[in-house]
Amino acid sequence: MPGTHTCVEREYPRLLEVDRLGVRFGGLVALSEVSFTVNRGEIVALIGPNGAGKTTLFNVLTGLVRPTAGIIRLCGADITQLRADQISRQGISRTFQLTRVFPGLSVQDNVRVGGVFGRTLAAPPLDAQELQEILVLTDLLPMAQRPANSLTIEARKRLEIARALATRPKLLLLDEAIAGLALPDARALIALIRTIHRRGVTIVLIEHIMPAVLALAERIIVLHHGEKIAEGSPAQVIHDPVVVEAYLGRPASAFDTG
Repeated sequence: MPGTHTCVEREYPRLLEVDRLGVRFGGLVALSEVSFTVNRGEIVALIGPNGAGKTTLFNVLTGLVRPTAGIIRLCGADITQLRADQISRQGISRTFQLTRVFPGLSVQDNVRVGGVFGRTLAAPPLDAQELQEILVLTDLLPMAQRPANSLTIEARKRLEIARALATRPKLLLLDEAIAGLALPDARALIALIRTIHRRGVTIVLIEHIMPAVLALAERIIVLHHGEKIAEGSPAQVIHDPVVVEAYLGRPASAFDTG
């Protein structure tokens, strides 16, 4: 599933490196000295209370917001100042917390449009077979001809993911893809994310649903007031007193991952 972006061809175990990233909006500090790495093949969760800077971080990583400090590297190459379309063509794609589909277009045309944005001029366009594979993977094939505005919230979330996959990403950023779903739909989305990961896509996800985080993430990064306050395995993070006080608000034993 990952495309033939330039960085993919390089043997570099650290897919993403974020070094002392900072963002200011006037006098407001949205991110301060945030550093972390994402290795190839990982699923990393980004958690923290509302206003912690999680979505701002995604916006910076995808070129929608310019940082005021720090460096972002993809496969060792500095992408800090690239535009959103350039970053997408380097292999980073994302979904949004509030789904951004074209309501009047069909499901399959939404996916086609998503594919155009992240392709290099040298890359082949999204062909019929690849389109069908994405629709099958995301369980959207039965509704391929339907307008996007007729979909349920859960189906729109899957369409967001399908649009992101159409760019052939190496790194997929998921912004609350599971939040707001009923339990059966949430479990289906978790299964989809696992399948995408098994197909070679590295994933960073923002999520408030802790059972989903614990079911998916190999590593968790915690933001609070724009700063990284913890990082580690799920077991380490959910037992960290600083994280419990700042965000979780209850002991690790309270979370059910079933």
